[in-house]
Amino acid sequence: MSVPPRNWEGQSTTRTPLFNGQYYSWWKTRMRDHVHAEDYELWYILTNSPLSTLIKYATGEDVPKTRVDCNAEDLKKWEKNTNAKKWLVCGLGPDEYSRIQGCSTAKPILDTLQVAHKETTQVKRSKGTLLYSQYENIAMRDGETIQEIYTRFTKLTNELKSL
Repeated sequence: MSVPPRNWEGQSTTRTPLFNGQYYSWWKTRMRDHVHAEDYELWYILTNSPLSTLIKYATGEDVPKTRVDCNAEDLKKWEKNTNAKKWLVCGLGPDEYSRIQGCSTAKPILDTLQVAHKETTQVKRSKGTLLYSQYENIAMRDGETIQEIYTRFTKLTNELKSL
């Protein structure tokens, strides 16, 4: 998980973490923590919960649900999805927003960003192999202080953990 250089936007408990196309893993971890703090269930909706948007008629035809077709539970799910989508959209810069503006629910937004920034299983596996090799071979460099190697080691273990 690469982190931005020292001159990055400050933290806020109310402002969504901003993603400008760089440091996707870092942003995703911050976004997960931010969304959890707002509503713990929202991250589950973002990552696991496709919304039921179709209804099957007696003829066997699947058609999109309308508001009339939704029960109270469906409406609650749509409300949660809208909140999750709001947090994601508010955290994107203009270039990233243009990638996802056609997505109507929260999960496809996160999926689109993951694919666009190569957070697929194969890429994660390759990154993990590389990071594990670096972990096994970590050594103090000439002129490096204890604090610097500790920072490097912590960054490496955090990147492994985020995968």
